[in-house]
Amino acid sequence: MKKTIGNISVYIILCGLGITFILPLVWMIRSSFMDIAQIFILPPEWIPNPFTLNNYIEAATMAPFGLYALNTVIILVFGTFGTILTATMAAFGFSRLKWKGRDLVFSVILSGMMLPGVVTLIPQFIGWKTLGFYNTFVPLIAPSFLGGGAFNIFLFRQFFMSIPAELDEAAVMDGASYASIYSRIILPLSKSAIVVVAIFSFMFHWNDFFNPLIYLSDDTKYTLAIGLQQLQGQYVSAWHIIMAASTIVVLPCLVVFMFGQKYILEGIVMTGIKS
Repeated sequence: MKKTIGNISVYIILCGLGITFILPLVWMIRSSFMDIAQIFILPPEWIPNPFTLNNYIEAATMAPFGLYALNTVIILVFGTFGTILTATMAAFGFSRLKWKGRDLVFSVILSGMMLPGVVTLIPQFIGWKTLGFYNTFVPLIAPSFLGGGAFNIFLFRQFFMSIPAELDEAAVMDGASYASIYSRIILPLSKSAIVVVAIFSFMFHWNDFFNPLIYLSDDTKYTLAIGLQQLQGQYVSAWHIIMAASTIVVLPCLVVFMFGQKYILEGIVMTGIKS
């Protein structure tokens, strides 16, 4: 009886937390189909009446969201590809190869996770500007080809260590090189971890606001996150239009998460099997 009451209490708390977290999303979506006069009515109206799609049409005409989306996709595709490519290669070296100082180098890389990004912001900005890459996509893409962050390397390394080493030994006996082991054994067995990192990379690049704000000055190169901010700055009172534009930007993230949540749980759980 006590166990049943405890389970019911946990479910009630979880449902309450779930409703609390999803409420802003529901508010944004319902507001995108309303006239501005309906949004802030108390008590709130959760069903739009009348239901209108004009907010989406106006949002699409007020700012070049098609261009912003194209810029975001370019950064997203190259950034995700670079992250997966270099993070898996680095993780392969740290998990499947034995070399002097391996654990020390890995510890140094992990220590980079403790360093706030704002500490290196000014030196990085000066460096990219000196190299002539200011107001280009290079500062937003190139870091992804350097491992894409210590967390991604750590996640892949932990996952690779859960793959039996006997597979490597059998491949070596058959004459396979390390490149073949990496591409024909490790990567095919790591699809869930690759999907997890791809989803994380997608979320980061799609929602990234700070880096494009720092490195981009030409409005034809703005991303969706910057475009939303520009829209709010020019039409600060048009919340129904801002909500429609925000819904368009958030929708791809929801779709990606819905289809990838199974792989997220599987990939994260598998990273802790072997240390």
